[in-house]
Amino acid sequence: MAALPYWRLSSFYLFYFALLGSTAPFLALYFDHLGFSAARIGELVAIPMLMRCVAPNIWGWLGDYTGRRLAIVRFGAVCTLLTFSLIFVSQTYAWLAMVMALHAFFWHAVLPQFEVITLAHLQGQTSRYSQIRLWGSIGFIITVVVLGRLFEWLSLDIYPAALVLIMAGIVLSSLWVPNAQPAQGSRLAGEGFLKQLRHPGVLAFYACVALMQVSHGPYYTFLTLHLERLGYSRGVIGMLWAVGVVAEVLMFMAMSRILARFSLRRVLLASFLLAALRWVLLGSFAEFLWVLLFAQVLHAATFGSFHAAAIAFVQRSFGARQQGQGQALYAALAGTGGALGALYSGYSWNALGPTLTFSIASLAALAAAVIIATRMQEDRP
Repeated sequence: MAALPYWRLSSFYLFYFALLGSTAPFLALYFDHLGFSAARIGELVAIPMLMRCVAPNIWGWLGDYTGRRLAIVRFGAVCTLLTFSLIFVSQTYAWLAMVMALHAFFWHAVLPQFEVITLAHLQGQTSRYSQIRLWGSIGFIITVVVLGRLFEWLSLDIYPAALVLIMAGIVLSSLWVPNAQPAQGSRLAGEGFLKQLRHPGVLAFYACVALMQVSHGPYYTFLTLHLERLGYSRGVIGMLWAVGVVAEVLMFMAMSRILARFSLRRVLLASFLLAALRWVLLGSFAEFLWVLLFAQVLHAATFGSFHAAAIAFVQRSFGARQQGQGQALYAALAGTGGALGALYSGYSWNALGPTLTFSIASLAALAAAVIIATRMQEDRP
């Protein structure tokens, strides 16, 4: 067996999620800085998520058909950088909407295919996935802390340039990664994608993926603005985002032991229930720092354990030739849910207020918990 290219794989996750660390907490803040209303902010944030509904399936099919997943990752990384750079041309609503759509179409080509490459490198060592993926969380933490401080010292006008630098890092790290292909011969390898999709619990799982991301809508779109208006500084807000991701990192480090002891169904169920609690706390009690810190620690469940269990479920549910499509469908439904979450929160934020907006998010997570409890079969850990 070839040596695992641990640092090469990890470097890609570091830069990829550093980009997420620069967009999730600060993109809405930047649009607010440009003077857009809450509804327009929700729409602009939703556009990349809507592209996530379409792009991963196109690129996933292409990756499965050609087997040239690494070429797709590299092409997507370069085009993400080039199309996002158009933001320097104009900052009108229509132009920004186009930039959001174009760069997201290529950005969402990248991760599902890279997940397949990583899992192919990990043949026989799948438990090490979380050890590699945690570097994405570290990239996120570094970015939110550094940018949070920079935006206190300097103007938000530097924001696009910071994103371009991180995108350049994604391009360079993609050129460093060696290729790998999924092993053939899975017990499901002879079945088509649609037939594998009809296996018990698979469709229920994907419905819950969408609901989980709907519930994250107000968190990713308005948390920074919510906390800033409660009196927290941008540096503190960056640190609070980092607290959540530190909890996520610790969860990733523990996931191999957790999944050895508990079934995927139980891990997913716990993740949804804790998400429902988290959104209530953020919507109703965020002015209390200790409650806010506890809610951020719950990111270990709402993203960490959920994502690790979801990746394991997709890998278990699809054969080698359908892995790309399985990962792409996961990304697409997450994008669908995320877009719906951003849109509803954008329209409800001013009309209903933060408390009710986060309460709707909590109900979405509870609905996912009910579906998992009733529709997914218990699996052996």
